Amino acid sequence: MKILYQGNEGAYSQLAAVEIFPDAKLISCKTFEECFKKCIDDENLRAIIPIENSIAGRVADIQYLMNKYKLQIYAEHFHRVSHNLIARPGVKMDDLKYVRSHSQAISQCQKLINEHRLEPIIAADTAGSAKYISENQVKDEAAIASTLAAKIYNLEVLKNNIEDDNKNVTRFLFMGKKIKHPEFKKNDKFITSCIFKVKDKPAALYKCLGGFATNDVSLSKLESFSDQSSFEQYLFLCDIVGHIEDPKVQKSLEELGFHTLSLEILGVYDASKFRNL
Repeated sequence: MKILYQGNEGAYSQLAAVEIFPDAKLISCKTFEECFKKCIDDENLRAIIPIENSIAGRVADIQYLMNKYKLQIYAEHFHRVSHNLIARPGVKMDDLKYVRSHSQAISQCQKLINEHRLEPIIAADTAGSAKYISENQVKDEAAIASTLAAKIYNLEVLKNNIEDDNKNVTRFLFMGKKIKHPEFKKNDKFITSCIFKVKDKPAALYKCLGGFATNDVSLSKLESFSDQSSFEQYLFLCDIVGHIEDPKVQKSLEELGFHTLSLEILGVYDASKFRNL
């Protein structure tokens, strides 16, 4: 299996992929959109994409890419993220003026950044920040990245586990082009993900959600984002607790369809056991 991930070698997406598929061939991409586009062009490729973090919230632009490319979700994975402050060998904490990393990592480590009065530098990814420091021999700058990135780029860990909350978890989606979903079993737990656009009418969202309430179906996620061509109409990314072949979910989706301009099913997959912790 070939799995695409965004970032340089040592990225957290790579670590998450290894946890799920230790024997897969992992391929680095510069951007999230490159991951999506390559999967559309080759149905045999898969991508692992971070969608949200327990501290910093949603990962920017992913919902737009999900709507643009309509890749199917095959699985979800919750990855425990442990951030580390890493720098060139010999560099001490007192030498530092700047810290470089992805915006999500910067957001997740504010306590340390403020305590040491470091100036953040936003970069494309965490591992790429480590690579930059290694290649440019900067001595007043550190990166926030994984211990794997420190090892790959010959850097030293100045501080371990610097995230603001030790329950720092990122949810990843495992995605591809082919449409497939697991067999419905009544006692198993599933997630059905979709994107819909509400009609431009009063109480449209209220009416959209009414079917879930009357059919006793729970939602684990409901997130709005603007239609890129307009600020007047919004799209919603929705995770439904249940399988699309469950009669209750089917009735809810039928009701939803009456009040939407568009409705796209993005995948049906097993609910992660992490949800029960």
